[in-house]
Amino acid sequence: MRYPEPFVAPMRAELTRLGVEELRTPAEVDAAVATPGTLMIVVNSICGCAAGKARPGVAMALEHSVRPDRVATVFAGADVEATDRARGYFTGYPPSSPSIGLLRDGQFLWMLERRQIENQGPAQIAALLTSAFDEFCAAEAKTKA
Repeated sequence: MRYPEPFVAPMRAELTRLGVEELRTPAEVDAAVATPGTLMIVVNSICGCAAGKARPGVAMALEHSVRPDRVATVFAGADVEATDRARGYFTGYPPSSPSIGLLRDGQFLWMLERRQIENQGPAQIAALLTSAFDEFCAAEAKTKA
């Protein structure tokens, strides 16, 4: 099922206004993953836990001094093929939305699943994300790879 674009457009904008890059095709996902550096992919969703928890948590986390080199998003239920491709990089994790994956140089590093999001508030999600940023995106973490 695909959600009508008028329904998802405001939810897309919650992330794109923060500078998050939309990946709407499998080719765009592959190109983002192939780009050297760290990449966070947010699997956005129309559900309430995306609206009240995940997107606000991402917004808070992006204010942190350490961030991924790139931040991108796919939208479950709207950009189905792009979402499937992104989830294909999250090895070892079943599909869930919302969810957030972190990769470096095409290698999967870390995952925040829906089951971890739905039981947290935005501040707790931001804390989980910034902890992952500190671990995987800081300059010293990149040199250890």
